Amino acid sequence: MWDIDHTLITSGGVGSEVFRTAFETVTGCPMTQMAEVTGRTERVIFRETLELHDLEDPGDYFDRFAQAQARGYWERAEDMRRRGRALSGAPQALRALAEHGDVVQSVLTGNTRPSALAKLQIFDLHRHIDFDSGAYGDDEELRTKLVPIARARANERHHFDFDVSTTVLIGDTPSDVRAALDGGALVIGVATGKSSPEELAEAGAHHVLSDLSDTTALVRAVVTIEQLNG
Repeated sequence: MWDIDHTLITSGGVGSEVFRTAFETVTGCPMTQMAEVTGRTERVIFRETLELHDLEDPGDYFDRFAQAQARGYWERAEDMRRRGRALSGAPQALRALAEHGDVVQSVLTGNTRPSALAKLQIFDLHRHIDFDSGAYGDDEELRTKLVPIARARANERHHFDFDVSTTVLIGDTPSDVRAALDGGALVIGVATGKSSPEELAEAGAHHVLSDLSDTTALVRAVVTIEQLNG
């Protein structure tokens, strides 16, 4: 299960601009401040940003926001490609795991499903991802609760009983590590965001990589931690 932002891609700041535009489109209120983002689901970020502006949700704001946000990514696709990028080794890492016959790749992300799909398609990173086996920020508020959702979907789709020893999350923050451990998954930390390898290890990651450029090391890490914990 892949985290997306700062693990596979960076939006170059376009993401926060898209959020701002979608927020204003739905609420009619200019966004002057934004809730904390790191390690949180879009549903929580949106709700707390409403609270920061003393706005009440009539009941349909988030669904409308999610649609406007995903549409915004597509409208800003060229900006995304110009200012952001797929992180070093990400395409090769996805391809290497796809060639490993017994690996199913999906995503576990605080993004909504439409935005997750948009981000990965914009950077052509979607081809090896089974999006129907993933879990998203519009499924649950807490990232920890996304792990069993993704596992249940993967079990149903692939007729295999994925358990703790065969469920691996790859992410770049201590929040990703905690979500995996508390949700019941193994975790590989990649120091491609703001967190250092030491911080990821201290949070409890079973294995830490500096980035995704060494695909052999990534595949070895996935296989090794499954064997050690199987």
